[in-house]
Amino acid sequence: MLDTIQAFLEQLSSIIWGPWLLIPLLLGTGLYLTIRLGGLQFVRLGPALSLGILRRKDRGAEGDISQFQALTTALAATVGTGNIVGVATAIGIGGPGALFWMWVTGLLGMASKYSESFLGVRYRTTDAAGERNGGPQQYLERGIRNGFGKVLAFAFTIFTIFACFGIGNMTQGNSVAANLERSFSIPTWATGVVLTIIALAVLVGGIKSIGRVTAGFVPIMIVFYVIGALYILIANIADVPAAFATIFHDAFTGSAAAGGFAGSVIIVAIQFGVARGIFSNESGMGSAAIAAAAAQTSHPVRQGLVSMTQTFIDTIIVVSMTGLVIITTGAYQLTDDAGAQIEASLMTGEAFTHGLPGEWGHWVVTLALVMFAFSTILGWSYYGERNVEKLLGRRAVLPFRIVFSLVVFIGCTTQLGVVWAFSDVMNGLMALPNLIGLLILSGLVARETRAYLKHDPKLTASQDEIERFMAGDPGWEEWRAGEAVRERR
Repeated sequence: MLDTIQAFLEQLSSIIWGPWLLIPLLLGTGLYLTIRLGGLQFVRLGPALSLGILRRKDRGAEGDISQFQALTTALAATVGTGNIVGVATAIGIGGPGALFWMWVTGLLGMASKYSESFLGVRYRTTDAAGERNGGPQQYLERGIRNGFGKVLAFAFTIFTIFACFGIGNMTQGNSVAANLERSFSIPTWATGVVLTIIALAVLVGGIKSIGRVTAGFVPIMIVFYVIGALYILIANIADVPAAFATIFHDAFTGSAAAGGFAGSVIIVAIQFGVARGIFSNESGMGSAAIAAAAAQTSHPVRQGLVSMTQTFIDTIIVVSMTGLVIITTGAYQLTDDAGAQIEASLMTGEAFTHGLPGEWGHWVVTLALVMFAFSTILGWSYYGERNVEKLLGRRAVLPFRIVFSLVVFIGCTTQLGVVWAFSDVMNGLMALPNLIGLLILSGLVARETRAYLKHDPKLTASQDEIERFMAGDPGWEEWRAGEAVRERR
């Protein structure tokens, strides 16, 4: 029975994530928004990184957590097993050229990530506990003011709640437990108990607790992993130019992928590069907008730009490190005893083992998987919580946090073939209403973005300066009126 269900879900996932539905919609939306926003992800990346990572907050701005904490909460959810296993899967099946298409997905996805995060702040509300609540479940309904908007918001809410227990919980816990058992012989039940307790301790405190933990934890885990990758790339520096040449060549020829005629393997490289890129950075899925909505920010544009850097960090930095290590070490060409290509779950570990001295490669990948997966649990718990609250009200939040933490234990101690397939389907389905909404609301996003950036292109204006130069702008006045109401509550 379970095998039948899994086969059905995998077939449905291949349709949703295939070359005729979600992939062209995601790429097309990203390209359309890039054009409408004037290539904002390229011309405003520097100021966005400065505000989000160096300055970290808008002083005197309203919200629950700092902009940096909102960024790290979203990074916690996206920098996960997809950055290690997902990259290996894309390269293993689609060849080195798949990495090029992951980059394309990331660069275009930055415009989508900006837009959904802008809208998350623009249409955020305040719940009964006085906390900011925003994301597609809010802006689809409030921005598209007709029955269609309500349908899109409801669909996103339902799909996200299901997705958070799958890709954001059980599958991540399972990855942690399996790796610790394989590497250190730690029983899966023991890992489950520890993860459940830690998750419960963090999650019961809500977004402020999650924000504090991710602000300290996420930068360390990313730097830890990137340093290991950089060591390998520096040690193999002579092979790096050839790796880039292979990536660009195979992106348009597909010659490194096995089987099929040239056109078919190019399609495979594009399909797996785009699908795994989206799986990694979540651009267009709407999830990061939920964290962005909690940020202390002086204007939706500012938080949108900060959130946009999440995709840059995830895909252009972390994914690139993994991909280049796999290609320069030749790990994607390794075979097992039967002569078949090694499994994607082992490929990154083999690359680091070959690239780092002694047992360091083994430790780096194992610890990175543990940290990446646990951080994903924290980020996705907040995404699920906000949507549960939208559906059932504030009274359901604490029970959700407790249940979500307990489900981590189930994930650690259960085989999850069906859950992985179900998670892929739910992730794809939650992206569909959000992408439709982004296209409908793109005019508002472009108009209000231009209105702000013509006064503050470097994102250095103070709160008082923003109040002065935005006075009289309809979008600004509407947002500020809503913020004033939220503060009184």
